[in-house]
Amino acid sequence: MLKIIADENIPFVKECLSSLGEVVTCSGARMTKELLADADVLLVRSVTKVGAGLLEGSRVQFVATATIGTEHVDQRYLEENNIAFASAPGSNANSVAEYIVAALLALAKKHKFQLEGKSIGVIGVGNVGSRVAKKTAALGMNVLLNDPPLKRQTGDSKYQPLEKLFGCDFITMHTPLTFDGPDKTHHLAGEQFFKSLGPETFFINTSRGPVADTQALKDALGQGWIKGAVLDVWENEPDIDNELILKAELSTPHIAGYSFDGKVAGMVMIYDALCRHLGIEPQHTAADFLPPPDTAKIEIDPGSDTEQNILQQCVQQVYVINRDDFNTREILIVDEGQRGQWFRDLRKNYPVRREFYNTTVILPEGQGGLAKKLEGIGFKV
Repeated sequence: MLKIIADENIPFVKECLSSLGEVVTCSGARMTKELLADADVLLVRSVTKVGAGLLEGSRVQFVATATIGTEHVDQRYLEENNIAFASAPGSNANSVAEYIVAALLALAKKHKFQLEGKSIGVIGVGNVGSRVAKKTAALGMNVLLNDPPLKRQTGDSKYQPLEKLFGCDFITMHTPLTFDGPDKTHHLAGEQFFKSLGPETFFINTSRGPVADTQALKDALGQGWIKGAVLDVWENEPDIDNELILKAELSTPHIAGYSFDGKVAGMVMIYDALCRHLGIEPQHTAADFLPPPDTAKIEIDPGSDTEQNILQQCVQQVYVINRDDFNTREILIVDEGQRGQWFRDLRKNYPVRREFYNTTVILPEGQGGLAKKLEGIGFKV
């Protein structure tokens, strides 16, 4: 019988994979070589560093991460040792895109401006960035795209040079983290980048912390090079910069992609990959594990408020981004030596957050414009 070691924070991993073998779950941060000595399969999330230090001497033949990022996995080591590997690209893309919508609406309410007609530059137009582009276009925003690899691959003129995005009202990062080559993204958002934006621009990063240079970003906020920042990812996680927490408009603990739907989708993707590896037919889909949403229905009186405020109210009934911001800022009242653990615990104990598609908004007839926007950001109408 297969022995499967899995991160306890992968939802329903025991229920889904127990038909394939014995499933043992534990904290992803506490996985050891000893624990894996007699394991055949290892299933992780991003907190577990996977390489020789963890796997040497084990009989593990299949590794999967229930995340879109793979920086925590030494894929070269796996390949050299004939260990199969799978990840979950795109599993949390919609979750991140919904986070961006919630953040934009929160900023618009706080600063009293209309999103319609504002411009947003999307840097990195893969699984996440493409969804962000569609949702923000549905809000009536002018969307500019930058993705050099896709530009070379497709030749499509919609992918613009980076400098064409510098005049946007918002810049949002959706790149992988790369350290060399023509498309290096480490500290892509550095001093010159921020100085090129403008004093009314909001910077949003939900990709990887080191895509932005922390000191340059603090300088940008402190000296007014940009208007504000929304940060879900940080350099040196979980030991994040306390000053930057205070300076940001919204600070959250790397949870943009943490919708429950996204987590379950990631689990099912690696389950499917393991089934393919074993040559057997999968028996489960995500629908087997997703419970009914807490907010299944929202009834709207279109005359009660402005269109944008109604959109914000609908989003708030499903996802309150300001609550994540509040919880993150509480790090600052914790003893300094405990702050890293606080950050980890915010992620580990993150409450169930459902995606917008689970909720139906009921409108009277004749509200085509509002209905189109609600559908465009993901609600059923």
